[in-house]
Parts: sequence; C-alpha cells; structure tokens
Amino acid sequence: MISRSGPRLLTRSAGKPLWAQLRADLLRRLEDGEFRDVFPGEHDLVAEYQVSRHTVREALRQLRAEGLVTAQRGKVSRFTASRPLEQKVGEAYSFFRSVEEVGAVQRSAVRVLDQRADGVIAARLGLEESTPLVYLERLRLADEEPLAVDRVWLPADVARPLLDVDFTRTSLYDELERHCGTRICGGWERIRAVVPGRGERTLLDCPESTALFAIDRLGHDASRRPVEWRQTLVRADRFAVAAAFSADDGYRLGRAPERVGNIRF
Repeated sequence: MISRSGPRLLTRSAGKPLWAQLRADLLRRLEDGEFRDVFPGEHDLVAEYQVSRHTVREALRQLRAEGLVTAQRGKVSRFTASRPLEQKVGEAYSFFRSVEEVGAVQRSAVRVLDQRADGVIAARLGLEESTPLVYLERLRLADEEPLAVDRVWLPADVARPLLDVDFTRTSLYDELERHCGTRICGGWERIRAVVPGRGERTLLDCPESTALFAIDRLGHDASRRPVEWRQTLVRADRFAVAAAFSADDGYRLGRAPERVGNIRF
C-alpha cells in the first residue's frame, strides 16, 4: 500500500493544515484511479506521508464525515465513491445512472419480484384496491457497498413483462420502456429524514450515527396516468439533494400534494 516511489511529503509551510493537505492528496489519488478496492490504513498513511497519527486521523475523520470513506470495526476501510450521490431538485433521475455517474459500479440484489394485491398502494395509484400490482424490492449497492433499499409497485396490466427481467444491473425505467413501452414522464416525490430501525440498519450496514432519507415517489406516464409508487430508504451519508437559485427565478423547492387518490399525507 505504501508508494513505491518513496514517501509523499507534505508542505509544512504552505499555510494549510497538514491534515487538509493529506485529505486533498488522497482525493486526488482517488480521481487518478487508486484505492478502488481497499483504502490504506492509518499505519500505512503515517509511513507514506511521514506525518503523525493525529494528522492522519483528522484527514480520515473529515473523509468519513463527508461520506467518502467507510470505516467500521473489523472491516477494511473503503472509499464509497469519488463523491456522494447528489440529486438536483426538479429533475427526474434514476439511482442507476446517479451511481454510474460518480464512477461507482451499481448492482442490485433483488429481494422480491412478484405480482400481488395491496389496497393501500393501489389507492395511491388511483386504482381499485384489488388491482394486481407488480412489486419489486431491491437492495441497491454502489461498489458493493449498501446504498438504498428500493420498493416499487406498478400496475400489473402495464408492468407484467418485468416479472421476467433480471434487475441485477439495470435501470427500472429503462426496462419499463423497453419491455412495456411505458416511460415515466413526471410526477412528484417527498424526501424526509428518518431514523432506521434495527432491520434497516443491518440491511444497509449503517453506523449507529447515520440517519436515512425516506423518498416517496409517484410517477406518471405521458398521459399522466400514475404507473409507479416507490418508497426508497437511502443512507443519508451517501446521498444529497441540491437546488439551484438565481436573481430572476429565485429559490424554489417543489411541494408534494397533500392528497393522492383517497389517501391524505
């Protein structure tokens, strides 16, 4: 793990703390393609940069706080991605493309893919309670690190062909358009912070200090027919929401409707 070209010396008179210089150099090396599998430990970094353990620990603390490095007792530290996933407000998006765009490999572990009835979800889609629905539940991973639990319901008369699709490494929206001729063109979603339960914490391998974002989404097709109800739990240390503003348009965040079908939120 130590550099073969000799120690990497930091500039002690640069007017910038050593830990900050170390953090910046580690991020630069990541962008150059290093540390894709395993991140160096404290002892390796002390020897490579010839700095104190205090300097190394502060640089690593900053990286962990930013969600860039995972470090749990009994496990090897790893970079989670070159940067956390960032979603702009007001844009349709897919987790698959978001993960790929930060240079990580997206994979899904499919937990459930079947057809069922759910009266509450059907009502949210504006359907009769007994309407058959296709249900897909996945654990979403980025570079094999747990990122989110995704649960999606779609009307079976639209999405039944998806029951034969392998969702290990593909986008639901791509497969919906490819196999069902349906494209999600709009909708709304609500994002809120939640404290994970024991099962969710275990499934997502969450440190005790990590909260989750709960994302509820209603998606509709070009005719404005609701065709997707989605509930996603995503680790808050690996996901961010961003908004743009300007003097002309101001700063505006969309608001989810209070009523969908007969269900009030």
